[in-house]
Amino acid sequence: MIPPMLCDARIFEPQFRALGSDHAVMFAPTTTGERMEEIASQILSWAPAKFALAGMGMGGMVAMEILRRASDRVTRIALISTSPLAETPQTAALREPQIIAARAGRWDDVLQHEIHSTWMSPDVDKAAFVRLLTTMGHALGPEVYVRQARALQRRKDLQAQLRKITQPALVICGRHDGHYPVKRHETMAAMIPFATLDVIEDAGYLPTIEAPEAVSAALQSWMRAPLMLRS
Repeated sequence: MIPPMLCDARIFEPQFRALGSDHAVMFAPTTTGERMEEIASQILSWAPAKFALAGMGMGGMVAMEILRRASDRVTRIALISTSPLAETPQTAALREPQIIAARAGRWDDVLQHEIHSTWMSPDVDKAAFVRLLTTMGHALGPEVYVRQARALQRRKDLQAQLRKITQPALVICGRHDGHYPVKRHETMAAMIPFATLDVIEDAGYLPTIEAPEAVSAALQSWMRAPLMLRS
Protein backbone atom coordinates (compact mmCIF):
# COMPACT_ATOMS: atom_id res chain seq x y z
CA MET A 1 0.00 0.00 0.00
CA ILE A 2 1.50 3.31 -1.15
CA PRO A 3 0.46 6.54 0.60
CA PRO A 4 -0.37 10.07 -0.55
CA MET A 5 2.09 12.93 -0.27
CA LEU A 6 3.23 13.68 3.29
CA CYS A 7 1.46 10.64 4.72
CA ASP A 8 2.89 7.62 6.51
CA ALA A 9 1.38 4.23 7.33
CA ARG A 10 -1.23 5.80 9.61
CA ILE A 11 -3.25 6.80 6.54
CA PHE A 12 -3.95 3.08 5.94
CA GLU A 13 -4.24 1.93 9.55
CA PRO A 14 -7.91 0.86 9.31
CA GLN A 15 -7.16 -1.13 6.16
CA PHE A 16 -4.15 -2.83 7.74
CA ARG A 17 -6.43 -4.06 10.52
CA ALA A 18 -9.20 -5.14 8.15
CA LEU A 19 -7.01 -6.91 5.60
CA GLY A 20 -4.19 -8.09 7.84
CA SER A 21 -5.95 -11.18 9.17
CA ASP A 22 -6.22 -12.69 5.69
CA HIS A 23 -3.29 -11.14 3.81
CA ALA A 24 0.32 -10.11 4.35
CA VAL A 25 -0.07 -6.34 4.04
CA MET A 26 3.04 -4.25 3.39
CA PHE A 27 3.54 -0.48 3.48
CA ALA A 28 5.60 1.13 0.72
CA PRO A 29 6.91 4.64 1.61
CA THR A 30 7.59 7.32 -0.99
CA THR A 31 10.20 9.23 1.00
CA THR A 32 13.23 8.82 -1.27
CA GLY A 33 13.75 9.73 -4.91
CA GLU A 34 12.83 12.87 -6.83
CA ARG A 35 11.14 11.05 -9.70
CA MET A 36 8.27 8.59 -9.80
CA GLU A 37 10.55 6.21 -11.67
CA GLU A 38 13.08 6.22 -8.81
CA ILE A 39 10.43 5.62 -6.17
CA ALA A 40 8.90 2.80 -8.20
CA SER A 41 12.29 1.15 -8.71
CA GLN A 42 13.06 1.30 -5.00
CA ILE A 43 9.76 -0.33 -4.09
CA LEU A 44 10.25 -3.02 -6.72
CA SER A 45 13.71 -3.77 -5.32
CA TRP A 46 12.25 -5.15 -2.07
CA ALA A 47 8.66 -6.04 -2.96
CA PRO A 48 7.67 -9.73 -3.30
CA ALA A 49 7.91 -11.46 -6.65
CA LYS A 50 4.12 -11.13 -7.03
CA PHE A 51 1.88 -8.69 -5.18
CA ALA A 52 -1.43 -6.84 -5.21
CA LEU A 53 -0.89 -3.08 -5.39
CA ALA A 54 -2.92 -0.23 -3.88
CA GLY A 55 -1.94 3.43 -4.07
CA MET A 56 -3.61 6.61 -2.92
CA GLY A 57 -2.97 10.15 -4.15
CA MET A 58 0.72 10.37 -5.05
CA GLY A 59 0.89 6.69 -4.10
CA GLY A 60 -1.54 5.91 -6.89
CA MET A 61 0.76 7.63 -9.35
CA VAL A 62 3.68 5.55 -8.08
CA ALA A 63 1.49 2.44 -8.38
CA MET A 64 0.79 3.22 -12.04
CA GLU A 65 4.52 3.66 -12.65
CA ILE A 66 5.22 0.31 -10.94
CA LEU A 67 2.62 -1.29 -13.19
CA ARG A 68 4.26 0.29 -16.23
CA ARG A 69 7.67 -1.04 -15.25
CA ALA A 70 6.74 -4.49 -13.90
CA SER A 71 3.23 -5.45 -14.97
CA ASP A 72 4.10 -9.15 -14.72
CA ARG A 73 4.67 -8.81 -10.96
CA VAL A 74 1.38 -7.04 -10.16
CA THR A 75 -1.58 -9.39 -9.64
CA ARG A 76 -4.22 -6.65 -9.17
CA ILE A 77 -4.29 -2.87 -8.72
CA ALA A 78 -6.37 -0.41 -6.71
CA LEU A 79 -6.14 3.33 -7.39
CA ILE A 80 -7.55 5.64 -4.73
CA SER A 81 -8.03 9.42 -4.98
CA THR A 82 -5.46 9.83 -7.71
CA SER A 83 -4.85 10.81 -11.33
CA PRO A 84 -2.94 9.39 -14.32
CA LEU A 85 -2.26 12.85 -15.74
CA ALA A 86 1.07 14.64 -15.84
CA GLU A 87 1.41 17.79 -13.78
CA THR A 88 0.41 20.91 -15.70
CA PRO A 89 3.09 23.61 -16.06
CA GLN A 90 0.91 25.95 -14.01
CA THR A 91 0.58 23.54 -11.09
CA ALA A 92 4.26 22.63 -11.26
CA ALA A 93 5.17 26.32 -11.04
CA LEU A 94 2.90 26.81 -8.03
CA ARG A 95 4.95 24.23 -6.11
CA GLU A 96 8.12 26.32 -6.32
CA PRO A 97 7.25 28.88 -3.60
CA GLN A 98 6.38 26.02 -1.22
CA ILE A 99 9.65 24.23 -1.98
CA ILE A 100 11.54 27.46 -1.27
CA ALA A 101 9.60 27.98 1.97
CA ALA A 102 10.30 24.41 3.10
CA ARG A 103 14.01 24.85 2.48
CA ALA A 104 13.95 28.22 4.27
CA GLY A 105 12.59 26.73 7.49
CA ARG A 106 8.96 27.83 7.13
CA TRP A 107 7.72 24.27 7.47
CA ASP A 108 4.58 25.05 9.45
CA ASP A 109 3.50 27.50 6.74
CA VAL A 110 4.04 24.85 4.07
CA LEU A 111 1.99 22.28 5.96
CA GLN A 112 -0.82 24.75 6.44
CA HIS A 113 -0.78 25.43 2.70
CA GLU A 114 -0.72 21.74 1.72
CA ILE A 115 -3.44 20.45 4.06
CA HIS A 116 -6.86 21.24 2.63
CA SER A 117 -9.80 20.49 4.88
CA THR A 118 -12.10 21.66 2.07
CA TRP A 119 -11.12 18.50 0.16
CA MET A 120 -12.78 16.37 2.85
CA SER A 121 -16.39 15.38 3.38
CA PRO A 122 -18.43 17.99 5.29
CA ASP A 123 -19.62 15.21 7.62
CA VAL A 124 -16.24 14.17 9.05
CA ASP A 125 -14.25 15.55 11.98
CA LYS A 126 -12.03 17.80 9.88
CA ALA A 127 -10.11 19.13 12.87
CA ALA A 128 -9.06 15.62 13.90
CA PHE A 129 -7.95 14.75 10.38
CA VAL A 130 -6.02 18.01 10.03
CA ARG A 131 -4.21 17.17 13.29
CA LEU A 132 -3.36 13.71 11.97
CA LEU A 133 -2.12 15.07 8.65
CA THR A 134 -0.06 17.72 10.43
CA THR A 135 1.46 15.08 12.71
CA MET A 136 2.40 12.90 9.74
CA GLY A 137 3.82 15.91 7.91
CA HIS A 138 6.02 16.83 10.87
CA ALA A 139 7.17 13.22 11.15
CA LEU A 140 8.27 13.16 7.50
CA GLY A 141 9.74 16.66 7.40
CA PRO A 142 10.64 19.26 4.77
CA GLU A 143 13.31 17.24 2.96
CA VAL A 144 10.82 14.50 2.14
CA TYR A 145 8.33 17.13 1.04
CA VAL A 146 10.79 18.66 -1.43
CA ARG A 147 11.59 15.26 -2.95
CA GLN A 148 7.91 14.40 -3.27
CA ALA A 149 7.08 17.79 -4.78
CA ARG A 150 9.82 17.31 -7.38
CA ALA A 151 8.49 13.85 -8.23
CA LEU A 152 4.99 15.26 -8.70
CA GLN A 153 6.29 18.06 -10.90
CA ARG A 154 8.16 15.63 -13.14
CA ARG A 155 5.60 12.85 -13.40
CA LYS A 156 4.57 11.49 -16.79
CA ASP A 157 1.11 11.05 -18.27
CA LEU A 158 0.15 7.40 -17.73
CA GLN A 159 -3.26 7.31 -19.39
CA ALA A 160 -1.95 4.97 -22.08
CA GLN A 161 -0.81 2.57 -19.36
CA LEU A 162 -4.32 2.38 -17.93
CA ARG A 163 -5.65 1.02 -21.21
CA LYS A 164 -3.15 -1.85 -21.02
CA ILE A 165 -4.22 -3.10 -17.59
CA THR A 166 -5.26 -6.74 -17.63
CA GLN A 167 -5.30 -7.26 -13.85
CA PRO A 168 -8.44 -6.86 -11.70
CA ALA A 169 -8.61 -3.10 -11.15
CA LEU A 170 -10.46 -1.05 -8.56
CA VAL A 171 -10.84 2.74 -8.65
CA ILE A 172 -11.97 4.37 -5.38
CA CYS A 173 -12.87 8.00 -4.80
CA GLY A 174 -14.81 10.06 -2.30
CA ARG A 175 -17.98 11.79 -3.40
CA HIS A 176 -16.72 15.05 -1.81
CA ASP A 177 -13.14 14.92 -3.11
CA GLY A 178 -12.23 18.52 -3.87
CA HIS A 179 -8.84 17.62 -5.32
CA TYR A 180 -9.54 14.77 -7.75
CA PRO A 181 -13.32 14.95 -8.41
CA VAL A 182 -15.57 11.98 -9.13
CA LYS A 183 -15.72 12.86 -12.83
CA ARG A 184 -11.98 12.36 -13.17
CA HIS A 185 -12.20 8.97 -11.51
CA GLU A 186 -15.05 7.99 -13.80
CA THR A 187 -12.87 8.86 -16.77
CA MET A 188 -9.93 6.95 -15.31
CA ALA A 189 -12.04 3.86 -14.62
CA ALA A 190 -13.44 3.99 -18.15
CA MET A 191 -9.90 3.74 -19.53
CA ILE A 192 -9.21 0.50 -17.67
CA PRO A 193 -10.69 -2.69 -19.13
CA PHE A 194 -13.36 -4.07 -16.76
CA ALA A 195 -12.37 -1.76 -13.88
CA THR A 196 -14.69 -1.41 -10.89
CA LEU A 197 -15.44 2.15 -9.75
CA ASP A 198 -16.45 2.61 -6.12
CA VAL A 199 -17.58 6.12 -5.14
CA ILE A 200 -17.57 6.43 -1.35
CA GLU A 201 -20.50 8.68 -0.49
CA ASP A 202 -19.34 9.87 2.96
CA ALA A 203 -15.75 10.69 2.04
CA GLY A 204 -13.58 13.25 0.30
CA TYR A 205 -9.90 13.12 -0.68
CA LEU A 206 -8.92 10.77 2.16
CA PRO A 207 -11.49 7.96 2.07
CA THR A 208 -9.23 5.48 3.88
CA ILE A 209 -9.69 7.43 7.10
CA GLU A 210 -12.87 9.38 6.35
CA ALA A 211 -14.90 6.24 5.56
CA PRO A 212 -12.56 3.40 6.57
CA GLU A 213 -15.12 0.61 6.73
CA ALA A 214 -16.41 1.32 3.21
CA VAL A 215 -12.89 1.43 1.76
CA SER A 216 -11.83 -1.73 3.59
CA ALA A 217 -14.93 -3.55 2.32
CA ALA A 218 -14.17 -2.45 -1.25
CA LEU A 219 -10.57 -3.64 -0.95
CA GLN A 220 -11.63 -6.96 0.53
CA SER A 221 -14.01 -7.54 -2.38
CA TRP A 222 -11.26 -6.56 -4.83
CA MET A 223 -8.87 -9.05 -3.24
CA ARG A 224 -11.47 -11.80 -3.70
CA ALA A 225 -12.05 -11.01 -7.38
CA PRO A 226 -10.87 -13.73 -9.81
CA LEU A 227 -7.57 -13.01 -11.53
CA MET A 228 -8.96 -13.91 -14.93
CA LEU A 229 -10.78 -10.96 -16.49
CA ARG A 230 -13.79 -11.25 -18.74
CA SER A 231 -13.06 -11.64 -22.44
